[in-house]
Amino acid sequence: MDVVTTGRSNQVTYPERTVARAARAARCAPFALGFYAAMAHRSVSVMELVGAAATQQGLTRSPISELAAETETMWLIQVGLLRREVDGQGLTDHFRLTPLGWSLLGQWQADPEGWERRQPLEGWRNRLKRWLHWLG
Repeated sequence: MDVVTTGRSNQVTYPERTVARAARAARCAPFALGFYAAMAHRSVSVMELVGAAATQQGLTRSPISELAAETETMWLIQVGLLRREVDGQGLTDHFRLTPLGWSLLGQWQADPEGWERRQPLEGWRNRLKRWLHWLG
């Protein structure tokens, strides 16, 4: 098990597989490191991730649609990187980092090459995990 320090004076323990799956999902998502870094300061809405403006702001690697932004953020919730923000009326379309997300962001900011370091076939493995998850 990995001990993950969240920077919030507490520690959470995650299995290595959980950390690896979350990191792989983040690297394979269309979001740039700036997306995760922005969430260190504020919540990010789905609409901020749509179109060319998101790419210019460093939130996405290339322009994506609203449906793609929603689908990708939902996957990142499933792997434990993000959570939906809640306001007084219920769930919103804004997202924040989980303790696991905070930990991985800290690692990537300390070693930006770790963010870009993708293993061969990593994208295929991520797609397979997503497909199997939706099946069952």
